[in-house]
Amino acid sequence: MKNYYEILEVNKKASKEVIDKAYKVLAKKYHPDLYSSVEKQTNEMKLKELNEAYRVLSDDFLKAQYDKELEIQERDEIIRQYEKKETVQETEQPTQTYKKNRRKQVSTKEHKIGTLGSLMDLTKEIVDNRPQIKEKRGITKKDVYAVILTIIVVLILGVILWFIPFTNGWMRELLFENPLFSWMF
Repeated sequence: MKNYYEILEVNKKASKEVIDKAYKVLAKKYHPDLYSSVEKQTNEMKLKELNEAYRVLSDDFLKAQYDKELEIQERDEIIRQYEKKETVQETEQPTQTYKKNRRKQVSTKEHKIGTLGSLMDLTKEIVDNRPQIKEKRGITKKDVYAVILTIIVVLILGVILWFIPFTNGWMRELLFENPLFSWMF
């Protein structure tokens, strides 16, 4: 169904005077006698639409009927969009269950504490599940501060352990003789 309000370029709550004025302005603008033969045909069609819209909207009875039909059409369109959104959500549901099952698989994996492999597996698990983690809760400033504070505390503990005579040998052995860290120095 055509939207006569859009054709006349007026609001749905426009008064009869506003509709009359809009019709006169647009009829003058699109009158076919003002244009060449190519534009004449398109303007004739536009003028026919304007006449039809004005005929309906200028009559109170026809306008009331048209408003009811337009309201029903808009309501049906909203319902169709809502149903379409629900069907999209239904099609997305299997992927969400897959993500939940994948999360369960990854989180039940056992790690051997203290090995490089466990650190790599844990890092991979965190990176793979990052989008799901962000869905659950956003990263806040407190989280960032906590990570920075943890790094600072670990560095301070390393410096303290370096300067304590009892642990200095252990730290030297860890850093300089361990094959994991030998590539750094």
